[in-house]
Amino acid sequence: MILLHICCGPCSLYFVKYFREKNLPFVGYFYNPNIHPYKEFRQRIRALEEVQKIKNFEIIWDKEYGLRKFVKETFMLWDKPGKRCERCYIMRLKATVKKALEIKAEAFTSTLLYSVHQDHELIKAIAEDLSYKYKVPLYYDDFRKGYKEGQKEAIALGIYRQGYCGCIFSEEERYYKKRKKELLRQLKANDTFLFHQ
Repeated sequence: MILLHICCGPCSLYFVKYFREKNLPFVGYFYNPNIHPYKEFRQRIRALEEVQKIKNFEIIWDKEYGLRKFVKETFMLWDKPGKRCERCYIMRLKATVKKALEIKAEAFTSTLLYSVHQDHELIKAIAEDLSYKYKVPLYYDDFRKGYKEGQKEAIALGIYRQGYCGCIFSEEERYYKKRKKELLRQLKANDTFLFHQ
């Protein structure tokens, strides 16, 4: 059985199809202390609950709102998007690996590997390091190939699709025009890659 870390409802759709087509048993795992504010956190849970009901699969839920946990992990990195995202990836993937050990899963993976808006190679490298350290195999594929298909299905089903990664910093970068302009200036000056849409 594969433990699938799930970020949101739309991201899970392609994985459900993928695993079922390959006859691979899986269990979802919702652990996302990065999602803020609280209203957005609840909205994403509701969206995934809708997908769970439609697709009929098991999910292990951690519905604790993780504001303090996330801020503690990332506050000193608030102005460094790349490093902040790295810390966030580690936080969620480490929890996934530990949950995989707890439930005796044969492997783990994450919908983070599906997003075209995230640093795929960094996520893969972190997951591989954790796999080696904790002796839990990583089930890897370049799931980005199913991104358009998954998003198209989410639209057809009327599942809520978020406009930003999840953390309050990415929400600011997405919607606050002044901050967005500052970031673009920094990126041009530093030739840095921004992970968010």
